[in-house]
Amino acid sequence: MSNNKDDSPKCSFCSRTEESVDKLISGPNAYICDKCIRLCIDIVSKKPAQHNIKILKPKEIVAKLNEYIIGQEKTKRTLAVAVYNHYKRIRALSNDDRTIEYSKSNVLMLGPTGSGKTLLARTLANILDVPFAIADATTLTEAGYVGEDVENIILRLVQNADYDIAKTQQGIIYVDEIDKISKTTSNVSITRDVSGEGVQQALLKIVEGTIANVPPKGGRKHPNQEYIKVNTEHILFIVGGAFVHLPNIISKRLGKGTIGFNETITTYERDLNETNYLLSKVEAEDLIKYGLIPEFVGRFNSIATCNELSVQELMEILTKPKNAIIKQYQQLFREDGVEIHFTEDALETMAVKAKEAGTGARALRMIVENLLIDLMYEVPSDPEITEIIINKECILKTTLPIIHRTSITKESSTI
Repeated sequence: MSNNKDDSPKCSFCSRTEESVDKLISGPNAYICDKCIRLCIDIVSKKPAQHNIKILKPKEIVAKLNEYIIGQEKTKRTLAVAVYNHYKRIRALSNDDRTIEYSKSNVLMLGPTGSGKTLLARTLANILDVPFAIADATTLTEAGYVGEDVENIILRLVQNADYDIAKTQQGIIYVDEIDKISKTTSNVSITRDVSGEGVQQALLKIVEGTIANVPPKGGRKHPNQEYIKVNTEHILFIVGGAFVHLPNIISKRLGKGTIGFNETITTYERDLNETNYLLSKVEAEDLIKYGLIPEFVGRFNSIATCNELSVQELMEILTKPKNAIIKQYQQLFREDGVEIHFTEDALETMAVKAKEAGTGARALRMIVENLLIDLMYEVPSDPEITEIIINKECILKTTLPIIHRTSITKESSTI
């Protein structure tokens, strides 16, 4: 009996017997039941999983960006339109009855250090709830040379999407310092420019859209290695750089020396206005003269310019955004039962110091952190402190912060 039972036909996939299914279909040395057939039909006919993207209208995107980013109004608009059209294109590609093929667009941002390029890209990804990855172009090299392969940029996005490939393929990648990989036009030697033009060539395919073979653990590719296949056609690439000498190239093209501005403004303000004006007139040919190859420039049909931040904008960055630096530190002190306030002249002095540092908004956090480090050390152990006032003199280190206690008000002598 046992031998007959073992020899009875079974589904080769689920091992169900003929008695437990409606139909059992035989084939060469194999069987398949009706239940497994239905499952196979579902798998074959099912469309690839799509990550639901919040497609916000350009004005809605700008309104969200305004909550976190001060200034750069024109840049916000350019990015909002580019992002809106990019994700509309993705939605259109999923329609089987589409009649028009939309070409892929990417964004190039240029502007000085600390003007908010990275923050803009990161905030966009947060607003849209899509994966985001940052790469530094200076660490990349052409395949086969010491350095990092461009495919490792995709790997970071895969990791940030928790290895969900459908979600990865609709993310945003920001490549910083793109101006540092300009080709060396004056170099006529046969030595390959592996960190300049070579990297631009390597980036071309993944930027325009291709099936990238990504090493699952990063590092260099090698034969017989398994890869994660990622279609970059739907990934939005945003590249940014300072392009320090670009205004000179634009000025020569326009045939202008110094732009005429109001004579009452300072020399610094005149230089700043002129730089911002020239960058607003940038054309593809200027970027090519700078050292980007024409094919690479052609992949970025949206160019956004970030202006250098003014003292007033730096002051607003300290206090206005949802995650403003001052708000963060005020909450930290509030958790210890202490209110900390900054006078208007204190904010202005910090903004001026950040401006002088030449790194824009990046310098603000360091200035505030260094200012408050001793207070953050003392306050948790002193329950009598209720309020701290920071004025201009504190920033200039000519006086100590004013501390209010439960019984008396006095200038601190312990901090």
